[in-house]
Amino acid sequence: MSAWYLGAALFLLLNLFAGLLRVFRGPTHADRMLSVELFGTTTVAMLLLLAYAMDMTALLDVALLLVLLAVVATIAFVRGTGKFFR
Repeated sequence: MSAWYLGAALFLLLNLFAGLLRVFRGPTHADRMLSVELFGTTTVAMLLLLAYAMDMTALLDVALLLVLLAVVATIAFVRGTGKFFR
């Protein structure tokens, strides 16, 4: 079963490269911010999969910390721009 978790984590890592393309080519700041949020959620999912595959509970704490940082970054972006929905 841990091989399945590692394979899923590898697939999510490949998914990050698609988001990296959007960071560099995004036409607006909102597109770039959404791709950065994709990085955050994908990284959390990868950490959770790796925590279960390698039986390392410390990775669960790191994933929780990254979720909190992603929420703070999103709030800062929305409050800073004020034009998110245009």
